[in-house]
Amino acid sequence: MLFHRLLICATALLAVSVPALTGCAGYTVGAVKPARLANVGSIAVPTFKNMTLEPRSSVLVTNEVVKRLQNDGSYKVAGTAAADAVLKGTLVEIRRRPLRSARFNTLKTREMEFEIFIDFSLEDARTREVLADGRARGASNIFLDENFQLTERQALNDAAADAARDLVTRLSEGIPGQSGVATGRDILGNRRNSSF
Repeated sequence: MLFHRLLICATALLAVSVPALTGCAGYTVGAVKPARLANVGSIAVPTFKNMTLEPRSSVLVTNEVVKRLQNDGSYKVAGTAAADAVLKGTLVEIRRRPLRSARFNTLKTREMEFEIFIDFSLEDARTREVLADGRARGASNIFLDENFQLTERQALNDAAADAARDLVTRLSEGIPGQSGVATGRDILGNRRNSSF
């Protein structure tokens, strides 16, 4: 009698667990890159160009992009000679926008938004064909205190990390974005005209 109950419980447990295990059959483990970038295993990331008046911002953004690529794991970061593709970027603009003023002084800003815009293109290392291009955006809101320079630098760090996340997400998941060139293809391979 005890054996019969154990057999019924084991059968019921097996009947419940088999559909649960096969329900995940469509999922894959690891990186699922866009079809256009399927042959790209490693990316070189030279220092981005800086078109803004903020010194050393391009190095900050480039470091954030490299860290994000390493954390994502879809592509390896390699030197230019060994990489399958080269990621070229230009730090185009840094915008500062006041969001909130002081309670009794409307001319004094209490909260600001910092935005960073990066134009990027991913080129095949051998053929120089543009595999993907676009514009990434990062933003950060910050309350200003007496040490404005330190507060602003922290906001730029946060905005750079957000822009790097946007850029790497576009490359690793194939999210199309705005084009940074006159004509080109988005990451999914669709031809499109650029319009900022």
